[in-house]
Amino acid sequence: AYTPVINPATCEVLAECPDSPRADVDKAVQAAKEAFPEWRSTPVLSRAQYMFHFKNLLEERFEDLARIVVEENGKTRDEARGEVRRGIESVDFAISVPSIMRGYKVEDISSGIDETAERQPLGVFAAITPFNFPMMVPLWFLPTAITCGNTYVIKPSPQTPLSMELVYELLDELNLPEGVVNMVHGGKDASMAVMEHPDIAGVSFVGSTPVARIVYETCAKHGKRVQAQGGAKNYIAVMPDANMAASVANIMGSAFGCAGQRCLAGSVVVAVGEAYDALKEELVKRASGLRVGYGLEETTQMGTVISAAARERIEQMIAKGVAEGAQPLIDGRDFQVNGFENGSFVGPTILDGVTSEMQVARDEIFGPVLSIMRAGDFDEAVDLINESRYGNAASIFTSSGQHAREFKYRVKAGNIGINVGVAAATA
Repeated sequence: AYTPVINPATCEVLAECPDSPRADVDKAVQAAKEAFPEWRSTPVLSRAQYMFHFKNLLEERFEDLARIVVEENGKTRDEARGEVRRGIESVDFAISVPSIMRGYKVEDISSGIDETAERQPLGVFAAITPFNFPMMVPLWFLPTAITCGNTYVIKPSPQTPLSMELVYELLDELNLPEGVVNMVHGGKDASMAVMEHPDIAGVSFVGSTPVARIVYETCAKHGKRVQAQGGAKNYIAVMPDANMAASVANIMGSAFGCAGQRCLAGSVVVAVGEAYDALKEELVKRASGLRVGYGLEETTQMGTVISAAARERIEQMIAKGVAEGAQPLIDGRDFQVNGFENGSFVGPTILDGVTSEMQVARDEIFGPVLSIMRAGDFDEAVDLINESRYGNAASIFTSSGQHAREFKYRVKAGNIGINVGVAAATA
């Protein structure tokens, strides 16, 4: 069986992705398992040399990789270039593995006894990666995993498998020992096979929260190490003392960059006290002027969502918000782009009058929809943010050092931004 890979702007079928059965996953894992003993005994400096070569190949094909990301995912060319750059930065990080994987030694830990700790590779690792960053997320894990001496299997999203096809062509040019890196395609069956396979030591996953729960539970049940990174509902608080023009420019990128299809996208802006009127006016002005179109056109500022099904789901969420009492200041439903009438476009959407019990304030939309909520003061804003069942990221825009510090201290989120719209960690 095959899944069509569709360009979400043109509806052109770019390729067909095989829906691999468990037997294919097993072949990939066996190849990785057989390669592990020789690979782990390869000197770490030699393993790192492959990363220098890999980085050069990625740099040489930089624009090709960015173009493929645009075609299969729908984001703009600039966003795709940013993604490819972040992926390459993870290769840069792996180059430093010979230094950072050192152990330690303590003399006289007990009478006449010294203690030495050494870091050792564990075996076969796997990654199950999402559609929204088809080039970057796989490279969060692959370079470090193999430079540390492990072997690796990837199962990319069947919606966006082409970026990894090119990356693996480049990996082929490195002449790594057979079986060090492996790729298998497919959907749920292939993913379950990865999670349940007895010869995989650990799994890294990025995707939605419902699936992340399944990944976490299944891998734990089978005794694996697991990173299960799920969804988000990221709040941005704007204080009356914020620099409004600079804040809104940041918020625009956070809410509408990659058409809102980012785990760290700002999706609820909390206007604190007197910030509300100026913030609302500036947001509407900026969002109304966004140029939405095909990502390969250099002037495009926002591309498509991933598929027609995603467009339909996002439009239903907007309708639900309106039905619950939110006012659409800008409504991106039924959005048309000349020449791309069948494309999966949702226009930038801003919903005002959103309250914490509404579904648009609680659930991840994963689209270009920004909700505006109001808070009387700083404490109320912090309480609103902490009521959310997600804790991925939160940001505050303010010129007050005290509010910045208190926000960082009190808000329950893993990534905190101070005057930054996307609170992303470095490689």
